[in-house]
Amino acid sequence: MENVAVVTLVLAGLIIAAAALGLIRVIGHLVAVVRTLDALIGGVDVIAEKTSTVPASVDAVNGMLAPVREFAEGI
Repeated sequence: MENVAVVTLVLAGLIIAAAALGLIRVIGHLVAVVRTLDALIGGVDVIAEKTSTVPASVDAVNGMLAPVREFAEGI
């Protein structure tokens, strides 16, 4: 095998190795993003759960304030 062929194969191997290393780093960053988004989604679910009772509470308060509203309309 000629020297030019060997050099070409070595350079091709280095380029492929560099590309593989870059892709591995991208995979690592994407895994970190997925973990962060999982934590964020968990927090959003907690907030949604804690605020889900607001409409029921508002209806209950409006029901209790019906006599006050009737009195205010009568004035």
